[in-house]
Amino acid sequence: MPGQESLGERIRTLRLRKNLSQAQLAWPELSDSYVSLIESGKRTPAPSMIALLARKLDCSESYLLTGVSEEAIAGLRETLRYAHIALENGAADEARIRFAEVSAHPAVTDIPGLEHEACWGHALALEATGSLKEALGELERAARMISPTTEPDQWAKVHTALIRCHRELGDLTTSIQVGEEALDQLTAMGGQWTDAMVMLGSTILGAYIHRGDLAYARQFADMLTVRAEAIGTPKARMAAYWNAAWAAELSGDAPGALKLAERAIALLGEEDDARNLSRLRGAYGHFLLCARPDRAAEALEVLRHAQREMESTATSTVDLASCLLHQARAEIVLGNPVEAASLARRAADLLGDTAGQDIAEAYTVLSEAQARLGQREEAVAALFQAVDYLEKMEAHRPAARAWFDLAELLGAAGQADGQKAAFQRALACMGL
Repeated sequence: MPGQESLGERIRTLRLRKNLSQAQLAWPELSDSYVSLIESGKRTPAPSMIALLARKLDCSESYLLTGVSEEAIAGLRETLRYAHIALENGAADEARIRFAEVSAHPAVTDIPGLEHEACWGHALALEATGSLKEALGELERAARMISPTTEPDQWAKVHTALIRCHRELGDLTTSIQVGEEALDQLTAMGGQWTDAMVMLGSTILGAYIHRGDLAYARQFADMLTVRAEAIGTPKARMAAYWNAAWAAELSGDAPGALKLAERAIALLGEEDDARNLSRLRGAYGHFLLCARPDRAAEALEVLRHAQREMESTATSTVDLASCLLHQARAEIVLGNPVEAASLARRAADLLGDTAGQDIAEAYTVLSEAQARLGQREEAVAALFQAVDYLEKMEAHRPAARAWFDLAELLGAAGQADGQKAAFQRALACMGL
């Protein structure tokens, strides 16, 4: 099996196959004693010596180093290429299988860069199929294979995905901790900020927003915007404006959020990241709905467009569920609670046992639709599920809003004691 033999053993095997003595292999550039030391593993040849020995033995340098033939390496690279295409085209299950196939190949650990590429791709495919815990394991393995010093952009990308998965699983504390530690390691080197660093910072900002840390989120958003505008690239600016829009909405500035989203959406034509384009379009539909409910029908069309894009790219089930929930909100504004309830249930089904804020949002939207349909008991039950998720993930401000909504529902149902308890829980979530 590839990787079982040492470099010296491979040289010896190939030499014997060609019926050469150590002296014959060595002549005229090397000594037979030097060849003997290499074959016994007592001497590691320099790259120039490996190239020389490969020519003498009629094999590739990569085969001497890894024990894997050029044909085998080419086959693995072709499988990876196919897996990347499948992921980009929305065939996440097929991509997951192909990346796993390469990752499990016995030769992959001996081929520089190939193991990390397979592990990284496998993690993204797992995330896209909703297998977030498995994706975390692969991302942590991928992070151990690289260094922030030698591969800063890939380091930032892997940790961006780690933050995202922790956040989507509802562990906001770990999400923020992982992100800040990764960003600190990059900024400690004193280099200039890059697109990948802005994306990393923007994803950390997203975790703060989910947790409801309003003051810090706005401050962090302003810092990222300054960094992005200094870099000047569409990717950096789009990421900064996009997440600054969420921070603005969190503070109650819906018109400001829409303006920032419009600045981000204006950069769409200059960016080719299909996943982020679909997510940004979905976010724009949401901000349009919040700032201009009179344009709910337009927002719904934008969201449906985003959904179609998500279904044909590597977008995760969490992103798709979020887009469906934005559509459900639009349907409620348009007076269609039946459609809204259906969309919320579909989103909840997609999220499965995900414990993030999105599953709480699914039950919140479902509760609102049920309340409008006169299904008060079902609405109360759904909202109780929402607040349970929010409190577990320490999303204090969103939990407070949900408790206030629940208090109104309980009051309308004539449950005065329950209403009082819900108000008290809401105030506790706000630290009052």
